[in-house]
Amino acid sequence: MMSDQKIFINGNILTMDETNTIASSIAIKNGTIIGIWEEKQPPLEVITATDTVETIDLAGKTMLPGFIDTHNHILMYGLFYDQVNCSTPPNASIPDILKRIENKVASTPEGEWIIGFGYDDTLLTENRHPTRNDLDTVSPNHPVLIRHISGHLAVANSLALFHANVDDNVAQPIGGHFGKDENGKLDGVLYEPAAIEPIQQKIPENTIDEMVKALENAAKEYIAQGITTNTDAKVDNLPQLQAHLKAAKLQRNPMRTQLMIMHQLLREDGPFHHYSPEDLNKLIQNGSNGLARLDSIKMFQDGSIQGLTGALREPYYKHPNIYGDLIHEQASFEEDVLALHQRGYRITTHGNGDKAIGSILDAYENALNVHPKERHQHRIEHVQTATPDDIKRMQKLQVAGSFFINHVFYWGDRHEKIFLGPERARRINPLAEAKENDLLYTLHSDCPITPISPLFSIWAAVTRKTRAGKTLGAEQRIDVITAIKAMTIYGAKLIFDEENTGSIEIGKKADFAILNDDPLTIEPEKIKDIEVVATIINGEKVFDKTSVTLS
Repeated sequence: MMSDQKIFINGNILTMDETNTIASSIAIKNGTIIGIWEEKQPPLEVITATDTVETIDLAGKTMLPGFIDTHNHILMYGLFYDQVNCSTPPNASIPDILKRIENKVASTPEGEWIIGFGYDDTLLTENRHPTRNDLDTVSPNHPVLIRHISGHLAVANSLALFHANVDDNVAQPIGGHFGKDENGKLDGVLYEPAAIEPIQQKIPENTIDEMVKALENAAKEYIAQGITTNTDAKVDNLPQLQAHLKAAKLQRNPMRTQLMIMHQLLREDGPFHHYSPEDLNKLIQNGSNGLARLDSIKMFQDGSIQGLTGALREPYYKHPNIYGDLIHEQASFEEDVLALHQRGYRITTHGNGDKAIGSILDAYENALNVHPKERHQHRIEHVQTATPDDIKRMQKLQVAGSFFINHVFYWGDRHEKIFLGPERARRINPLAEAKENDLLYTLHSDCPITPISPLFSIWAAVTRKTRAGKTLGAEQRIDVITAIKAMTIYGAKLIFDEENTGSIEIGKKADFAILNDDPLTIEPEKIKDIEVVATIINGEKVFDKTSVTLS
């Protein structure tokens, strides 16, 4: 029997409210918090005299607001379950990747596509990208496309290029390029979506039901990490949107879902050309039984630092002739941003390199000068190499930031040695400056670029440890409670939902993560290893490792 009222007792409850109150017991009713007490058990008179009251003994475990990951690609991640694992590690070399592709070829009918994800050229022993010729040796009769770990590059074999009508004479696209060898021949490496898209268009699309199943599988991993609100940062087309809505409506994905809709869907030939933000949000909410909402309209203005496509003001450290490129010419970019802003949309733009960040801020400032608006909260995603002036300017314009903090661990060493050099590398994800300047910001995983784990992201923000064990930019570390807030209440503020989620306060939704240790008292080095033992959304158990019984 489901209980309309639940009492949680004997807990260590980190509320994340304005005064960082620590409570010991709470009461919820019909999915809403109705009482919070410092005592281990609430006063008897607050417990409704009804058979439907349920008491849950937390037994000293730590309860937090449910985590909010404001930028990842859950649908993409779910679809990777059926793809070839090209990740580095476990693959140490190009032959390792080719062996996995060869195995997939052996079980795939001739002519069908082979798709892979996750290789990292700078971790492979060859220290280079695989090429079309490499892929052709194991798959001459199957078209192949494998994506780089950044998501911004890929490699296609000859048959894939043939299907896409891409040959040595192909014109280089705006916002990307086709890689070529020393003889001017295509080497199969594709830089940025502009070059990947002609091949991607030839790959058979997943059905809506296949995508719903992918969301269901991925959501199980997300809720096991304590995530109760999640943002898919790139909805490319109408079928993807329909899959999200169906997964939510059927409770196959039980999380509260925010959706970033790609800007081309609002152009004249797009399905939402005539939609206002209110209309589009209503369509999303009605189609998901209220579980999904419109987050923003998504744009890109550069690529990946580790792919050498992030747009920098100064050249790459070991590649002095490469600066990276802006995806959009500034005038047309500002025109698009202004049009969306005037229509009332919140805009989110991907910006890794400082040149891209400056370009985005120029476009936002132009839009705000033409059409001033309070609490617009336009966003910059990743904010990898923001300078002190960029951070100050973001605060001045009230532009929020979502920081890809996991970059410090996974790429910090190579940023220092290869991509950015010591001085710029120590500044990636400048969280301390964001805090000092009172910037609204959050942390995110960018899953599947890095594994989904809010506690890992909190650990990365607090320790700034790299894979090699080095502290990179100690001066940009933040304290534990601030890092937790960056994945709870700050996330709620970023998505305009702080009245309902993000902290444990009376009147808010009963969305909780229950942990087996207290991140405020455990050694900071161990925060990433804390176990999530239960996740609760709207007062109902969605994940339970049996350490806490919620039935």
